[in-house]
Amino acid sequence: MTVRGEAQSGLPGQLVTVLATDHLPVSDLLDLACAWLRTDCALTGAAVYTPGRRCGVVEQVAMWGVAPDRRAPAAAVLAGVPAPGALPLRRAGQTLGVLVLTGSGVDRLRPEVAASLALHLADGLYTLALHREREFTEYADGAIRRLFEEGSAAASVEDAGEILARVTAELFRTERAGVHLVDEHGRIRYTVGVGVPQQMSDALARSLVGRMARDSPVWRSTEAAGGPVLVDDVTQVAVRAGGFAQTLQVRSYVAMPLLSATGIVGMAMCGDHTGPRAWTAVDREMARRLALQGALVVDSVRLRQAERRHLAEVTHRATHDGLTGLPNRSLLMERLHRAVTAAAPAALLLLDLNGFKAVNDTLGHQAGDALLDQVADRLRGIVRDADTVARLGGDEFAILLAGEPALAETIAARVHERLGEPFPIDGRPVQVGASVGMALHPQHAVDPETLLRYADAAMYQAKRHRTGPRMHAPSARAA
Repeated sequence: MTVRGEAQSGLPGQLVTVLATDHLPVSDLLDLACAWLRTDCALTGAAVYTPGRRCGVVEQVAMWGVAPDRRAPAAAVLAGVPAPGALPLRRAGQTLGVLVLTGSGVDRLRPEVAASLALHLADGLYTLALHREREFTEYADGAIRRLFEEGSAAASVEDAGEILARVTAELFRTERAGVHLVDEHGRIRYTVGVGVPQQMSDALARSLVGRMARDSPVWRSTEAAGGPVLVDDVTQVAVRAGGFAQTLQVRSYVAMPLLSATGIVGMAMCGDHTGPRAWTAVDREMARRLALQGALVVDSVRLRQAERRHLAEVTHRATHDGLTGLPNRSLLMERLHRAVTAAAPAALLLLDLNGFKAVNDTLGHQAGDALLDQVADRLRGIVRDADTVARLGGDEFAILLAGEPALAETIAARVHERLGEPFPIDGRPVQVGASVGMALHPQHAVDPETLLRYADAAMYQAKRHRTGPRMHAPSARAA
């Protein structure tokens, strides 16, 4: 008994001496302690457990000897229920883990020795926790940096939402994640799921898109909290039938509102479907950071999209006719220059309507506008996608064709025929007709301005002589 007593008495001093010169990991601390206690307490095994990521689950951190699985007593102690042979490892009022000893003489372990051992092991667990926290923070920094980099290159808010969902699942190491984005009225316009079957992703879109986000209890809980909400067990909170949490079938979740300067633009959510999970303060801080960065990314992409749309609208207004939507003279000349520079066969058709002024005078300008709009539609229906139909102003139109002269004559004849058919205006047929002139590149001219002048002259020849389409004839220049 004296040997045993001396071994126990010497353990606290040995721990202090060793730790004064070396920061041992928990496994080495356990090996050292058990080597001293083995004889005194007839130890056969020992293990240190810590709370796992899932609720009620414990993880084995270190083991000595032949240690059977003692997770049950460890879980009991972590839940606040004493268990034989299980010592809580506490630091600063928090239980960081549990030491479970096995052997016939465990009850001979002195209280003061147990307290010293528990204190040093708790310190070891605290150091381990700090190390893991640093690792997780570095990993999180990388994930958020990747979110920013990939999100900054996203072409659309949908792409940004998918990137955010993927990074969310990676950051929290969850089985499932999803994102939904809302419009300025708070209506859900887009959803995406990660780690879910395609049927579930489709169900997510069917159940959420078009609905008001505030119908969701999860959404309202994030509004009330003013930030992320972490739920260990979904059975303990309210969820909406067909909502985000139920459709993803998660048992635990983190819900992160994406708050921008204009309000909430959406929500990112992740969780596990196989069981509850114990979220930590570190998880909460990461959720806050991810929500902030996610909102910045989505908002940034939205602004870029709005700028692109605005630029496209401005460009379209500058290069297209406001009434018919056809390219205007400026865009026609740009494309004509491009065709001439390419040195490929091309044809330019110019036409104006016969009797358009009479339509304006008798039926009014509104009827005249309706007629011009219908003329534009008929011209679009005649040409190919690669051709250009333009409105030059008033009742004058142009068509730029790529191809041989025979094609130009065929198209011109078709234009003359179709524009000679009645147009339904205000419930009555209106007939006008058109004069069409043509000039070819490179046969008649090799520069756009001359080609345009020749086509214009041919058009006036057709109008003067009231014939069908006229091709530019060099001998008729002076006519």
